[in-house]
Amino acid sequence: MKHYAGDRTIDGIVVTVDGQPLSAACDQLRLTDFGFEWSYEGPEPAQLAFALLYDHLADAEAARSLHKTFMERVVANFDNEWELTSADLAAAVEVLRGKTQPA
Repeated sequence: MKHYAGDRTIDGIVVTVDGQPLSAACDQLRLTDFGFEWSYEGPEPAQLAFALLYDHLADAEAARSLHKTFMERVVANFDNEWELTSADLAAAVEVLRGKTQPA
């Protein structure tokens, strides 16, 4: 199971997957040139949403179709520090695809 984490510090933004930097996946979809952000709706949180979904799903088309809603419902609500697992992402994807109801 993968572990995703984000931290906003005085030194900047850090987002990792299993302890390694998460790729922005800009070769698949570039929404910004300014990296990741969260806790609001905008291009940088949308890039993070896409990157998380792309890493989890390994499917750029699916990540593109879900990233805006995922950003609005999940990423925009992150605190300064956050953690997700691949199980959390799988559950969110199921809800976004309308296969289950939110908890």
